[in-house]
Amino acid sequence: MPTFSAAVRATAPRAAALAVSVAVLLTAAGCSDSGDKGGDTGEERAKDLASQTLDWQKCPAPSEAEGGGTAPSPLPDGIAWECAFMDAPLDYAKPDGETIELALIRAKARDTSRRIGSLIFNFGGPGGSGVANLPAAAADYATLHTRYDLVSFDPRGVGRSAAVECEDDKQLDAYFAQDFTPDDTAEEETYTDGLKNFADACEQNSGEHLPYVGTTNAARDIDLMRQVLGDDKLYYFGISYGTELGGVYAHLFPTKVGRAVFDAVVDPTKNYEQSSLGQAKGFQLALTNFAQDCVDRGDQCLLPGTTAREIQDWIIALLTKLDKEPIAGVGDRKLTQSQATNGIAQALYSKEYWELLEQGLDEADGGNGALLLALSDAMNGRSENGHYSNISAANAAINCVDSKERLSLAQTKAKLPEFRKVSPVFGDYLGWGLMGCTEWPVPGAWNTPDVSAPGAPPILVVGTTGDPATPYEGARAMVNALGKGVGVELTYRGEGHGAYNGGNKCVQQAVNAYLLQGKAPASGTVCQ
Repeated sequence: MPTFSAAVRATAPRAAALAVSVAVLLTAAGCSDSGDKGGDTGEERAKDLASQTLDWQKCPAPSEAEGGGTAPSPLPDGIAWECAFMDAPLDYAKPDGETIELALIRAKARDTSRRIGSLIFNFGGPGGSGVANLPAAAADYATLHTRYDLVSFDPRGVGRSAAVECEDDKQLDAYFAQDFTPDDTAEEETYTDGLKNFADACEQNSGEHLPYVGTTNAARDIDLMRQVLGDDKLYYFGISYGTELGGVYAHLFPTKVGRAVFDAVVDPTKNYEQSSLGQAKGFQLALTNFAQDCVDRGDQCLLPGTTAREIQDWIIALLTKLDKEPIAGVGDRKLTQSQATNGIAQALYSKEYWELLEQGLDEADGGNGALLLALSDAMNGRSENGHYSNISAANAAINCVDSKERLSLAQTKAKLPEFRKVSPVFGDYLGWGLMGCTEWPVPGAWNTPDVSAPGAPPILVVGTTGDPATPYEGARAMVNALGKGVGVELTYRGEGHGAYNGGNKCVQQAVNAYLLQGKAPASGTVCQ
């Protein structure tokens, strides 16, 4: 899909392992039909679901749809991960109808005598597997683990939770290699055909579930999860798209919010088009900061140019060459312009990977596109064995059942000049991405989500000034949308997507004090 996911890259690629194993075959978690409940009403069935007992077991290796890999090792303190499935209604309007299984993972709190409850994480996407991501990121939450059970889940449509299936591995290889910034009528036809084929495959393979994978149902799943886990109030840590999910939850269940942190905040006041334009600006800012850092290092920088603008122009020239002639990538796969753009964006999610981006661009200029292709594969959920996770399928399904926007080819082309103006590198790519839901078989729910939460307690909202995927302005917009006395704004002046995971001590101390002691910082606090 020609858009950038708003997911935390908890398992981003390393120089020693250029292709990250974050992908696998597309598989679907099983569904069960509740059948005849002997006259139970919907209300009775809802009570039964809320009181269900989970069968916690030793965690298996992540499924192929979750990204594959090995079973999670115990935490450094020796506490093991446990996994279970929770039954939830496929359609909350019919609680006595068909149910689906949602995959959960947890590590019990270290200090049981001072345990607060379950801290539920959503790491973003939409489409990211919480079951796979939480163990990978758990070291960042060691302090919180003292008094919280660390809990996450695969949202409906993701991983082992009734995973959405679309195209197979071979088809996805071809799909992601196509030109997502068409230059003529023939390329436009190929592009729109690709979008239709993808949407048709989703409908064919997962059509009965597509209407039910949206954010509103995911928020209801979280409230069911809260009850099943035995908490009177919700303790929540949402990152990236997880902030939108948390905002929708707060709107639906304001009196059930206990303590909630929103980090790397999605702007709830912007529609799909406005959000894409914001991402174009955000990634452009991150690229400019990357280029300036390269300039500041002088002769140590591998890229040509004495100013950030010169380096950017050099990158544009490289992408233009790739548009005309892809270069060698990995095996028989070549690096295309679209994959290179995707790979550049992947590395901008964290300053930690700027060095990797610099190396990949330098190698691509020399005809070797392997590193940029590996970065692009990580974004798309492709592992080095050639299998894809279902993150792209789930991302499309959730976005398109949420958003009402369905832009035509003519409407999209009319928007391109504005996108190009704000980002000469990412504008075309994200502008054409406005057609991502045009062929989708299921209508969308909203233009923007309602996150107003009158009656909710203070929610801590953390924005990063250099965030490429969820621009900083979204934090203030979320605070305002939540309503007076609810949103508490904390600013991190820094780079990257997500402040708490970035290691800033000021941010971590503020978040820890809030989640562990209930002490929110003054709204407007700034960390550097």
